[in-house]
Amino acid sequence: MRLTVATAGRVLRQIRNDPRTIALLIGLPCLIVGLIAWMFDGTPVLDQFGPLLLGLFPLIVMFLVTSVATLRERQSGTLERLMTTPVTRGSVVLGYALAFGAVAVVQALVLTAFAVGVCGMRVAGALWVVVLVALLDAVLGTALGLAASAVARTEFQAVQMMPVIIFPQLVTGGLLMPRDEMPAVLEAVSRVMPLTYGMEALQELARGGGFADVRGAIGVIVLFIVGALVLGATTLRRRTP
Repeated sequence: MRLTVATAGRVLRQIRNDPRTIALLIGLPCLIVGLIAWMFDGTPVLDQFGPLLLGLFPLIVMFLVTSVATLRERQSGTLERLMTTPVTRGSVVLGYALAFGAVAVVQALVLTAFAVGVCGMRVAGALWVVVLVALLDAVLGTALGLAASAVARTEFQAVQMMPVIIFPQLVTGGLLMPRDEMPAVLEAVSRVMPLTYGMEALQELARGGGFADVRGAIGVIVLFIVGALVLGATTLRRRTP
C-alpha cells in the first residue's frame, strides 16, 4: 500500500508541475461548456444537454491524458525502474488510478460548479447525483486510458486509441438516436459499451430522475471501472519494445 500511495503522489506532483496538462484537464471542458452556453443563451439547450456534457468531457479528457501519461512513463524507463522494487502490477495500476482519480474529482467538481454557477445550467434531477455520475465517467475514462496504454507503443498510437474506443460508444450510446430506435444489432452492441450507462443515467437525471432511477446504471459503470483496472494490471508491461 505504501508503494501505491508513493506512486500516486509522484504522478500528482508531475501533473502539478505541468501547467499545460492542468489547462487541458480543467480549463478545456469549462471553455467548451461556456461556449455552448453562450451560443444557445436564452434556450433550454444547456439544461437539456448540459448534464451529458458533464459526463462526456471528463471521460474523453481523462482517457487521453491517462493513456499518454502512462505510456510516457513506460517509454522513459520510469515504470521499469519502479517495477524493480517489491511492487506488483496491480499496485502500480492502482497508484496511477488513485492519482488520476483525484484529478478526476477536481475536474468534475470544477466543471459542475462552472456549468451551474457561471453558465446558469439548471438540472431537473438531483445535482449531487449528476456530480457522482460525472465523477464516475471521469474515473471510467482513467481506467480505460490505463487499459489502452498497454496496447499502444507510442504516444501517437495512444491518441489514436481514443477514436477507436470512445467514438463507437458515442454513436451507439444514445447521443445521436434513442437506443430503442436503433437497429437491433447496434442496440445489442450498446449494451456492452460502458459509456452507454453513463449517458443513460445523465439523460434520466436531466429529465428529473433521482438516485433510485439511475442506481442500476451507476452499478454497471463501477463494474466496468473495476474490469478496466484489472485488464490494465494484467496487461501492464515494464517498457515499450
